[in-house]
Amino acid sequence: MRRDSKGDTEYWNKWVVRAEGRVAKVKQLRNEELPREFEYEPQYVYDLSILHLKLMLGCYSRGDDRNMLSPYFPGLLDAWGEAESLGEGVWSESEKLLRRSWGLNLHYYVNCFWLVGLALVLEIQEDQWHRLLLLIGNEGEDVLLDRVIASRQVERRIGDEICFPKAYKELLKVIDAPASEQPALLRSYVESWFVNLKDSGSTNVERYLRTPYWYTYGDENFEGGTYFGRWCIEAVAVAKAFGIDDSLCLDHPNYPGDLLRDGRSPRYEDEMQAVEGGSEQEAAEQASVRRSLWRRLFNI
Repeated sequence: MRRDSKGDTEYWNKWVVRAEGRVAKVKQLRNEELPREFEYEPQYVYDLSILHLKLMLGCYSRGDDRNMLSPYFPGLLDAWGEAESLGEGVWSESEKLLRRSWGLNLHYYVNCFWLVGLALVLEIQEDQWHRLLLLIGNEGEDVLLDRVIASRQVERRIGDEICFPKAYKELLKVIDAPASEQPALLRSYVESWFVNLKDSGSTNVERYLRTPYWYTYGDENFEGGTYFGRWCIEAVAVAKAFGIDDSLCLDHPNYPGDLLRDGRSPRYEDEMQAVEGGSEQEAAEQASVRRSLWRRLFNI
């Protein structure tokens, strides 16, 4: 059964197939004889790496076993590393700063936090971990994420400030609290996580960079098939890094507790599975409605 309450099993199966098809298509295009400016366009390759991240989250939403997620890391790291190499001769210094700065780019910071969190809970191989940290950079820039990273890389230099206090100061409080208070504080953070992310970015950048790009996915953008889940990876990363009891969070729909150990998070049945004794005619009518929806979603 799926872990995400939104959509149904058919949605998530279609989503994963579509995303994996996009990965394969991009790889195929890059192997063909294409104009250099298209074939090696850095952003195009970087987007491929982010698609691997979305696939991990989408597969988790579908209900896949946690052990099925880590195989996406090598492709993600390869694409990200190549994008950075290609971008050296394309991006200006100001563009590089905006793209790679935790303090300026909330989108980048969140992506890095999610990748660090996934790397910790899935216990990726040591060589992949070191590659990830080289790509992430920003050592000594953020007191929260640096400390999470330092749970596996003990020599990590820790920053003095938190880059985005509106979104993450409560999570820092969880780490600093006495052990007896941490479970309740972690639950409180998860409950406010999504709301506090809105407009939490730096005021030194354009407004569209101050809220995560995926923030309305699942609401305004659900029918476009963009939604890949809405998971508070930051909380499960802190629970893993600092050995915090997360049992109070397990029933929250945004807390990905199965990333630490399968079988702990809520699962959702499709309506057709949940309704027993329905007539064949009712089943056929509902199936027709779902097929019509999928034609609108994916133009099939």
